Amino acid sequence: MPELVFSVSATTRDPRPGEVDGKDYRFTSRDEFQRMIESGELLEWAEIHGGLQLSGTPAAPVRRAIEQGKPVLVEVDLAGARAVRAAMPEALLVFMAPPSWDVLVERLTGRGTESAEVVERRLATARVELEAQDEFDAVIVNEDVSRSCDELVSLLVGRPEQSESTH
Repeated sequence: MPELVFSVSATTRDPRPGEVDGKDYRFTSRDEFQRMIESGELLEWAEIHGGLQLSGTPAAPVRRAIEQGKPVLVEVDLAGARAVRAAMPEALLVFMAPPSWDVLVERLTGRGTESAEVVERRLATARVELEAQDEFDAVIVNEDVSRSCDELVSLLVGRPEQSESTH
């Protein structure tokens, strides 16, 4: 399998401790993000958690990797997956599901990096996303990160003609 390329999302949120600009995310101002939208630089973008932040996928690195024959992993929310499906119907959409609702709540609250209000908005978003998982080509239950990664790689290997995977 060719080298897997991980897309770096652009976001207007502040970095969390330890996150590196350009590696974990491309951290931008709202004005810069708006400029990227208006100039067509994003493959997909969305307002996240009730408009608290904007997040999107810069198109140029994704298209460049695909032109080089490399599979690209793009991490997006439900709206982003729908936008990618519309822009690239051949994309393999993979939904990463929590083992249970309780585990999801524990994971989000256990981080301690977001306010209770942000956690509640994220949980509301998660409810909608979980209800839409049938829109995806495959579902991986993320109980163990290593095993989930192995399952994702197996899906990529099983679809050699596929040049993009989204989860």
